[in-house]
Amino acid sequence: MSPSLRVIPMLCVMGIIFLVSAQPGDNLQLSAFAGADKIAHALAYGLLAAATLIALPDRLLIGRPRRAASLVWAICLCYGISDELHQSFVPGRDASFGDLLADGLGAALVCIVWLVRRRQG
Repeated sequence: MSPSLRVIPMLCVMGIIFLVSAQPGDNLQLSAFAGADKIAHALAYGLLAAATLIALPDRLLIGRPRRAASLVWAICLCYGISDELHQSFVPGRDASFGDLLADGLGAALVCIVWLVRRRQG
């Protein structure tokens, strides 16, 4: 796949996260169980991490996998910070450190699984 096409999944996931974050608080459907929003954050940012791994150049993924995983995690965390700041301007929403932790955890889990699977062959 050409390098310019490899970024499309990452940009799509970022766009979906942005659109969901832009929904006013009164438009949100709250789940019946506590912590569902944290699970949603972890899943969304895990998906973002996977899409970002696809976007990285092969030479980085093959030559320096730990650096690649760290870069992916940092990109996801920076996007999570910007997402929380964005939410603070949306009516009925606010920035949450707990959400940011869930974002970072979801991205980290995908990066760790990717590193372990690479090592196993």
